[in-house]
Amino acid sequence: MKHNMADRETIIKTINEIFADLYELPLKELTEEKQIFQDLGLDSLDIVDMMSALQKRFGILIRQDERFRTVRTLGDIYDLLEVLAKENRTATDHVFPEEA
Repeated sequence: MKHNMADRETIIKTINEIFADLYELPLKELTEEKQIFQDLGLDSLDIVDMMSALQKRFGILIRQDERFRTVRTLGDIYDLLEVLAKENRTATDHVFPEEA
């Protein structure tokens, strides 16, 4: 069965797993109101790593998307990836691989 788009719950779970893996952050601390720089302590190099991981996982080009510049919180990332997943249906192939 193939899904038409990634649902928000799956997007949040996937993004949180990326953050936990990349930055060794506890999953329970990854909530949508967390500020990326202030609360999570990320710097500009961390952001580059994060964008690469998100692009690879979701199959979406993020670096060229101007909307990414407005991202301040995890919730902003969830919202943006949800929109990008809807705009670029190939993203769902990575989140929901085809079932045999």
